[in-house]
Amino acid sequence: MITKQELINAQERAASLIEQAGLFITEEEKQNIAAADFGLSQLEQEGIQILTMFETDRIAGKILVLFPHQTEPEHWHPSVGDDPGKEEVIRALWGDLYFYIPGDNTLDKGFIVEGKDDYYSMRHEVDMKPGDQLILPPGTKHWFQAGAKGAVMYSFSTKVRDTLDQFSDPNIVRETKIVD
Repeated sequence: MITKQELINAQERAASLIEQAGLFITEEEKQNIAAADFGLSQLEQEGIQILTMFETDRIAGKILVLFPHQTEPEHWHPSVGDDPGKEEVIRALWGDLYFYIPGDNTLDKGFIVEGKDDYYSMRHEVDMKPGDQLILPPGTKHWFQAGAKGAVMYSFSTKVRDTLDQFSDPNIVRETKIVD
């Protein structure tokens, strides 16, 4: 849960980082930036800011923004009916971005959110620089985190069903509740 003022502040900060990345967004898009706190009420630690550029029945394009040291919790995109699940391509644009996927434990630059060791099992670190891309097949468990500058990235994917994403932390609620 976040307050309306926290949402406004997050939108302004995210728009500023998007502009620092050299991307132009309209005033309307700035107002449409979503802030996801995953029901944890600690947006600065575990959360993400999302600007959906387009979404059709088959594909989507988003700009994802992480504030300094902000973490998107470990999750995966499950199959839905005959659909194998969302396939996603992440392209780093600006800042410090660390992705964690299946593989050997190489965690070095990032950190596990305090008290959440059990909920961050992927420890294979991919240090993404601007221009780097990572393809996440459907069902791939992953999480990501920004370094000291924050991070801006593109997310291109197949059909979006974010509310059906599965999370390692059972306390997570995908839809952010905004209160006055």
